[in-house]
Amino acid sequence: MTKTILKSAAGLLVLASLLVLPRYMQSPYALHMMILLFLSVSQGQSWNILGGYAGQHSVGHAAYFGVGAYTTMMLMHTWQIVPWIGVWAGVGLVVVVALAIGSICFRLRGPYFVLASIAVAEILRLSAINLTTLTNGAEGILATEIPAFKIGERVVTDFLTKVPFYYIGLFLVLLTIAITWLVQHSKLGYYFQAIREDQDAAHSLGIHIALYKNIGLVISAILTSLAGSFYGIYVGFVDPPTVLGLDVSVQIMLICIIGGMGTLWGPVLGSLVLVPLSEALRSNLITEGLVKIGLVSADSRIGIFLKENLSHAHVLLYGILVVLVILFMPDGLMGFVKKLAMRRKREAV
Repeated sequence: MTKTILKSAAGLLVLASLLVLPRYMQSPYALHMMILLFLSVSQGQSWNILGGYAGQHSVGHAAYFGVGAYTTMMLMHTWQIVPWIGVWAGVGLVVVVALAIGSICFRLRGPYFVLASIAVAEILRLSAINLTTLTNGAEGILATEIPAFKIGERVVTDFLTKVPFYYIGLFLVLLTIAITWLVQHSKLGYYFQAIREDQDAAHSLGIHIALYKNIGLVISAILTSLAGSFYGIYVGFVDPPTVLGLDVSVQIMLICIIGGMGTLWGPVLGSLVLVPLSEALRSNLITEGLVKIGLVSADSRIGIFLKENLSHAHVLLYGILVVLVILFMPDGLMGFVKKLAMRRKREAV
């Protein structure tokens, strides 16, 4: 009882801190990093419902991310439909896409399902490139400005600063965590976990495998679509490689693999690792750090090589990170933390 109260108090304290943070955080770059973190957590939580709990390791979630982003941006760019309406159009479309994909791909298992999910995302990416009249092709869609959010004639908020995006991102994180918690503690979550552990055994117990796989896919796709719409509105630009590329699907999956699949807080821990690492690579902070501590000279061949190439080596470093996690922390960071906690408890006894 005491532990539950302490956990609840700690959670409320963290939430209160996040709610008031923009008042004290004056740096736009720091707010930008928090928004990227929120986006990453929501992506990871979305994938986790299907991949972590139901055990269907999709490597094609860029399809749902891209559908949400493109639908919202196309409606705003072409028909001047405000994004908070376009978001729900994207959700409706992504449900249709998810059901169509699920009816085909869930007939497959294991590596065949993984390959099918990649193929579907690639089909959508190539379609976005070639349907130039609809998607503007490889040039993408650029939003010059985001209209203010109004209720009647009253302006609730404009989007001239990063603060509104911060609160939207925080809401998205809370929504995905709440839905994941509800799934985890419901009969639906138990069905998902039964399917993950042994599909044949789950079927013998009367669980409708295809139905619950599709339910998991629809929930996951809807949340991923919301994240895609949020990304499009925040960045103000979408094109096929950015929102439909294979690396988008891989990065979404890596969040859960590193943090811990099938756990509530795994995507949070995975995001806390991947987002700073990605930003450090992009801005060459790692190279600058090596130079400052004297391990590498800025004028040496190694220093020049790292400065020119390390910012583009994120996929290589992600791969190395995944290998290390699989070898030394097969249950992700959450599994590692739980093992440490159990070891300390045994030592205390």
